[in-house]
Amino acid sequence: MANLDSLFKQFDNELNITKTKKDALMRSKNNLRDEIRDHFSENHPKYNPVFFIQGSYKLKTLIRTKDDTCDLDDGVYFKDNPDDVSGTTLQRWIKEAVDGTTDATPEHKKKCIRVVYKAGYNIDLPVLVFNEGTEAHPNLAVKNANFQLDDPKEFVLEFRRVKTDQMVRMVKYLKSWCDFKRQDMPSGLAMTVLTMNHFQSNNRDDIALKFLLIEIEKELKKAFKCVMPTTPKDDLFEEYSDTKKTNFLDNLSKFIEDAKKAIDEKNKLKASKLWKNHLGDRFPEGKDEDEESSSSAKLISTIGASRPYSKFDS
Repeated sequence: MANLDSLFKQFDNELNITKTKKDALMRSKNNLRDEIRDHFSENHPKYNPVFFIQGSYKLKTLIRTKDDTCDLDDGVYFKDNPDDVSGTTLQRWIKEAVDGTTDATPEHKKKCIRVVYKAGYNIDLPVLVFNEGTEAHPNLAVKNANFQLDDPKEFVLEFRRVKTDQMVRMVKYLKSWCDFKRQDMPSGLAMTVLTMNHFQSNNRDDIALKFLLIEIEKELKKAFKCVMPTTPKDDLFEEYSDTKKTNFLDNLSKFIEDAKKAIDEKNKLKASKLWKNHLGDRFPEGKDEDEESSSSAKLISTIGASRPYSKFDS
C-alpha cells in the first residue's frame, strides 16, 4: 500500500494561487469597489453599496485552474431598494460603474457582473438586496428574472463551523478534478457541499479522498441531489440534464475505481499515475519504488484512528 499523503500535500500547494496574483486580485477588488462607490454616489445617491467577499476565496478553497486562472466573488449589498428597481437594473448599474476598468467589456452574467483581467483572473460581482420584509436574508439579483432569496454569508459561516484543514484540502482536490475533466462537471459550490456532507477525516489524504468519493457516490445513487445547507436550501442538481448527470456519475465511478487501485498499489509511481488520471498533470509523480511492507502494515493498523466511524477501518 503506497502512502502518497505527502504527494497530495504537494498537490495542495500546487493548487494555490501565487502571492503575486493574490496581491493583484486584491488591488483589482479594491479598485472596483472604489469605482462602484463613486458611481453610485454620483448617479444613484439613494443607494449605498457595501461589500462582502464570498465564495471560495472566503472559504480558503480557491484553486488555480489548469489554465492558470482563478476568480473572486465580491458581493455588492444594498440595505434596501428605495426606487424598487429590478435586479437586472441594479446589475446594469454595477456594469456601468466598472465599465472601462479593464480592456474587456464587463460581462452581464445571469447572477453577476464579471470583470475579466489579462493577468489571469476574473472578479464576479453578484448584487444582493435586503428588501423590506426579508431583513434576515438578502435577495440575489437575477438577470431578466425576479430576485431570488440567497445568503452567501450564511454559507460562509456554516462552512467555517464544520471545516477542518483536511476538509478544505478535500474540497480543493475535488474542484481540481472537476476543472481537469471539465465536460459540464459540477460547480465548486456543489463539490463543497458534497464534501461537507460526506467528509470523514483520516491521517492520510489519499485514503480520506477515496472514502469521500465512495460516500458521495453511494448517496447520489440513492437520490441525485445536492441541497444547500443554508438559505435558500435549494438543490444545486435540480436542473441537471440526464446527460450531465450521467457524465458526472461515470467520471465519479472511474475515479473511485482508480482510487481503490492506487490505495492498494505498492509502487508509488504506479499509484501516483492512477491519481493523475483524474487530477491532472499537476499531481506529482511518486518515486519508482515500493512502499516498505513493515511501514505499510504499521500504517494500516492506525487507519481510521482519527475518524468516528469504524466502517471505514477495513
